[in-house]
Amino acid sequence: MNGHHPPVPPTESSGSTLYGPQQSRFARFLERREERRPDPGARELRRRLLAGLEGRVLEVGSGDGRSFEHYPPGVTALLAVEPDATARETAAERARTAMVPIEIADGLAERLPADDGSFDAVVVMGVLCSVADPRVVLQELRRVLREGGELRFWEHVRSRHVLFRTLQRVLDRLFWTKALGGCETTRDTDSAIQAAGFNLERLERGFHSSSLFTITTAPYIHGVARRV
Repeated sequence: MNGHHPPVPPTESSGSTLYGPQQSRFARFLERREERRPDPGARELRRRLLAGLEGRVLEVGSGDGRSFEHYPPGVTALLAVEPDATARETAAERARTAMVPIEIADGLAERLPADDGSFDAVVVMGVLCSVADPRVVLQELRRVLREGGELRFWEHVRSRHVLFRTLQRVLDRLFWTKALGGCETTRDTDSAIQAAGFNLERLERGFHSSSLFTITTAPYIHGVARRV
């Protein structure tokens, strides 16, 4: 998730609470709040993550396409994989005004519709916190990347402060994970990325939330890893 209303997690067991007729009330509340008051901090984090990308790029869990405006002209083709049909409709509208050619496809993070080694870069934003098994997804991301290709990530992670991490766990269990498509805010995602066969080239840790309603998602990692 991206601090306010996340891209739908691309996994078989989730997604129905984020978009469409089965969207949870809390997800709808966050969506309407973002429509009224877009989060400039989240927008800047997206822009920085995507700056300088080149070649063929795959975005996993692209949601409603709010990242499309930030892809630079060096991207020759973008495949945006999103399992939720409602989100894909909105994304298709945004794709029409993007600076790069975009194909939007139905698909799951565990089984991406792409050949081995077919992309120069893969982008995930608010995905690895929500899939059922991040290890499986990271191996799939590695599969579709060429050797030396980039994994760019902006992910919610567990706090390094014990008391805040306890709050994350409690709210996940009581409410958050069910209301927002399976998101778990306490995952150790940078360790999982390295264990999957990526070298971390840049890792920024930060704390950003659009409001108190999403405060447990505030700890994040933002950076670049390379397939080895």
